[in-house]
Amino acid sequence: MFRKTYVEVNIDNLKNNVKNIVNNYNKYNYFIGVVKGNCYGHGVTYVINELIESGINYLAVSSLEEALEARNVNKKIPILCLEPIAIEYLDICIKNKITITVHDYNYAKKLIEKNINKKIKIHLKIDSGMNRLGFKDKNELNEIYEKLKENKNIEIEGIYTHFATLGINDKEWDNQLNKFKYLTEDINLSEIPIVHLAKSAAFIDHPKIDFCNGIRLGIAMYGYDPNPKYNTNGIKNKLRQIKRNILRKKNKVSETTTKIPFELKPAFKMYTELIQIKKVKKGEFVGYGAMYRADEDITIGIMPVGYDDGIFRKSTGRYVSIKNKRYKIIGDVGMGMTAVKIDDSIEITDRVTLIGDNIPIKEVATHNGTSIYETMCNIGKTIPRVYVKDDEIVAVEEGKF
Repeated sequence: MFRKTYVEVNIDNLKNNVKNIVNNYNKYNYFIGVVKGNCYGHGVTYVINELIESGINYLAVSSLEEALEARNVNKKIPILCLEPIAIEYLDICIKNKITITVHDYNYAKKLIEKNINKKIKIHLKIDSGMNRLGFKDKNELNEIYEKLKENKNIEIEGIYTHFATLGINDKEWDNQLNKFKYLTEDINLSEIPIVHLAKSAAFIDHPKIDFCNGIRLGIAMYGYDPNPKYNTNGIKNKLRQIKRNILRKKNKVSETTTKIPFELKPAFKMYTELIQIKKVKKGEFVGYGAMYRADEDITIGIMPVGYDDGIFRKSTGRYVSIKNKRYKIIGDVGMGMTAVKIDDSIEITDRVTLIGDNIPIKEVATHNGTSIYETMCNIGKTIPRVYVKDDEIVAVEEGKF
């Protein structure tokens, strides 16, 4: 590993998250691990088999490229592509046993007209309000459903939707669920092996939907509650809970829960090292555009990371940690270098924590005006992934250029 900048992935935490979800939500039969976006930035090559070993029995990806990458890692696990795959690439899907999403009337017609001579599995996508992919016309859905059933080489293995909003105060929850029920009311859902509506926030915050037997594990699998619950001991948090209950009744939201029955543990950390320490005199500037000018004599450290590595340019002013002490990023974030204001206790070989430990990823995301999801996915494949079990390095995935 040439770079001193890397992502550390705690495999123990990942596996415990999955095992806890599988054990505590055991009324479901299918636990679909969402591994798009390079496993939310954790790295596909090593992570996938660990997830499967922990209880994941289906994978979901965004594209055919991601599906083939996952298939290269594991030859047996079923893989669903959540986005439609061009009809001309169906042979690749059949050869690699990739399940495809059928999302609208015209795509389904082309699939039928293709007259494929080998079996392919499909999942029907229903638009419950997101207005992205999915059937939203009941007549079209019913017509296509019957035609697909007539084709002996097309197996309707699943049906699903993707909720646009959810959470314990979500007034759209019932509307979306009812829309799915309305669009599918003429279909006998018990005929379809896998019905999966809930992603992480839905299965955590809402009771099991009676006709569903699958859930998609996204952000929760990686250790983050998509709707963080507050400790109810403090007065502020008790007031938050009262407000939530009032909103739930006002918006006529069906039953919700505010407590996850186990602790989710993040598996993602990011580190680097300083490559130079220097003194900056009062009045001198740091970085492009002379954005930061020292108002006193200071010491700075230069980190070999920048926006090409997923450190947003908005990161100016946020903190990193060295020797468990927090220090602020100053100046303009460059493509591959960033400055941090330090003190004389710091040495050139000291490790810098960019994400993790006392630099929570939620804090980083909030500072940058983005989400935990985007923060992790923006740490690209050029950054090595170091995999740790029982505090020992068990694998290293080098950066890809």
